[in-house]
Amino acid sequence: MLPFSAACDRNKDPILEVLRVRFADRTQVLEIGSGTGQHAVHFARALNHLTWHPTEQLSYLQDLNERVKLEGPHNLRTPTLLDVRQALWPLRNVDAVFTSNTLHIMSWPEVLALFRGVGGVLAPGGVLGVYGPFRYQGRYTSDSNKEFDRMLQERDPDSGLRDIEDVTVLAGQYGLRLDADHDLPANNRLLIFTKEPG
Repeated sequence: MLPFSAACDRNKDPILEVLRVRFADRTQVLEIGSGTGQHAVHFARALNHLTWHPTEQLSYLQDLNERVKLEGPHNLRTPTLLDVRQALWPLRNVDAVFTSNTLHIMSWPEVLALFRGVGGVLAPGGVLGVYGPFRYQGRYTSDSNKEFDRMLQERDPDSGLRDIEDVTVLAGQYGLRLDADHDLPANNRLLIFTKEPG
């Protein structure tokens, strides 16, 4: 039986509403950390003008491959291995990138590596969507997010909710400008960045 995330199932449609608009004129989407593959299948099916490229770390790749094989539409590609710290990423030039619930489970050096990698593969004018829970200047948007952050840091002190301000400054170092901060259910955000020309 394939792994199933109830959270992915609940948040897929609110995320899709934003992506329908922001990815309307995109062609190639690299997804970082595709997890169970539920988002990849759902978004690729709904946005069939796109070619969707799912990726994962080695330990999750087999289950992701299985879901894509069983449920994936024609425009959902075979998943590829991606550790954000690797020097060469599997795609060299895309006009959209999406990642969901990754920044808070990574260490800060891995978050740095993610944005460095995105900056290298995202074409000028390209769009990056980052979904997940965030803080604002160290303040939580809900008590549940505060508790979630405490649990994450107990499990791994290098992980935890990131401040949107820190992420925005980091993204800017790689030519990525924050365009929109969407308020989505379950106290999560969908941040939309655009790659500056040149």
